[in-house]
Amino acid sequence: MAKSKTGFSCSGCGAIFGQWQGQCPECGEWNTVFETLIDKPNSTRSEKFLGYSGQTLAQIQSMADIHLDETARISSTFSEMDRVLGGGVVPGSVVLLGGDPGIGKSTLLLQVLCQLPQGIGTLYVTGEESLSQVTLRARRLGLPEGNIRLLAETDIERITHISHLEKPRIMVIDSIQTMFLQDISSAPGSVSQVRETAAHLARFAKQTDTMIFLVGHVTKEGGVAGPRILEHIMDAVIFIEGRTDSRFRVMRALKNRFGAVNELGVFAMTESGMKEVKNPSAIFLSRFDNPAPGSVVMVVWEGSRPLLVEIQALMDQAYGGAPKRVAVGMELNRLAMLLAVLHRHGGIPVYDQDVFINIVGGVSVRETSADLALLLALTSSLHSQALPKGLVVFGEVGLSGEIRPVAGGLERLREAIKHGFTHAIIPKANAPKSRIDGLEVIAVQFLSEALTAIRNF
Repeated sequence: MAKSKTGFSCSGCGAIFGQWQGQCPECGEWNTVFETLIDKPNSTRSEKFLGYSGQTLAQIQSMADIHLDETARISSTFSEMDRVLGGGVVPGSVVLLGGDPGIGKSTLLLQVLCQLPQGIGTLYVTGEESLSQVTLRARRLGLPEGNIRLLAETDIERITHISHLEKPRIMVIDSIQTMFLQDISSAPGSVSQVRETAAHLARFAKQTDTMIFLVGHVTKEGGVAGPRILEHIMDAVIFIEGRTDSRFRVMRALKNRFGAVNELGVFAMTESGMKEVKNPSAIFLSRFDNPAPGSVVMVVWEGSRPLLVEIQALMDQAYGGAPKRVAVGMELNRLAMLLAVLHRHGGIPVYDQDVFINIVGGVSVRETSADLALLLALTSSLHSQALPKGLVVFGEVGLSGEIRPVAGGLERLREAIKHGFTHAIIPKANAPKSRIDGLEVIAVQFLSEALTAIRNF
């Protein structure tokens, strides 16, 4: 029987070599040469498993002749997960779900398969647990068992062969780092195995319209374990984030060919599994009854909705050496830039102050609408002046001290009103055209105006 030929290729430049080398002679990069499939015969064992013998070749079609089914998506039974996926799971798509160990990846996908309606074929493939362990977890969570089929296997060729016979609509592979192809001699979890097994599953999904979820491990840096090309193969890459001391989990789409990226879904880990949080703003606003200096609520935009988040700042006298700059939940370089703006255009020097910033609830803020709230929280901490409990702030701060508008200003204000806020400091360009009942809007154009406004409270 003809065997596949393997070789070694550079993940940086794509050069192919006959043997492994520590440094790629073409691009000069180190540790980028990995084993890969160079040539695959027409009649391999994997093609027999997939049942491709006799299959007609793909044909060119006109886009005008292709008819789309508007109801093709299937709900995951979780509205928060559907939001992140862009409205549901698309047939033939491959979704990579990553996260830290114990964050709830396997639990969530097990809940999805068990809660799907009857008639939607499912297959849960486990490479890390036995079938009895998966069943024990499902029964502990009180999940229905009639609509899920289990398979304990790590050979991708056998998995695709069985799937071709079973014809499931949705399949879960837990995890991609435990799967292997027999044509590759390296161990499961290696770069070449992860890349080739993921590509094999992606081809199977496209040809059979099977929806596949891949569970992926993460590295100590927080990225998906395996080659970077793994994320390019996927249709969607989703991460579940959360702190070990919190029961809340945040699901975020880093890549999505069928929906918006950076969409956010919030879950809570309970004894009965993952539960949706319908009002995520409420969980990030667990503030004390008495307002404290250095605390202010901002409205950030996550995906397609506004989210109220508390930001805390602490400034303290620095003793000896360079002052500390610590930011949890936001970019440290942006903090340094905003401190320079506060000194130059706000008249508040901080060169002798240690600065600590924390976004409450473990949320990572990536947009610039948090600039103004950050500077007002720092000023509040420095002067030991607590801001009103009903105050909400958003706006981007420029290097000239100007307050720039942000997207979705009116929607942010409506979200603040929904949670009982009575005052808002916002960019002048975001000021509503008509008065909003129950909300006093203070529109500012420069940082000095915002600092004056908080002194008058």
